[in-house]
Amino acid sequence: LIIAGGTGEFEAGISKDGQTREHALLAFTLGVRQLIVAVNKMDTTKWSEDRFNEIVKETSNFIKKVGYNPKAVAFVPISGWHGDNMLEE
Repeated sequence: LIIAGGTGEFEAGISKDGQTREHALLAFTLGVRQLIVAVNKMDTTKWSEDRFNEIVKETSNFIKKVGYNPKAVAFVPISGWHGDNMLEE
């Protein structure tokens, strides 16, 4: 599951009608039981650990309601634009 970490973008995705919620629910409903959450656009937050932890906390609360065990879900901060934390060369 890829989540936008930018200010306002995460909030829109996790809102009541947001796509983040929809995609997590669809994944679980379709039988996906292992989940990795990539928090994208962390470069726009200057790699803020506080912002990352806030996103992890809110997302964990939601995915638990869906049926996932948040302790078994890996959260990875990434930047698709720069390729940070995505590839190993």
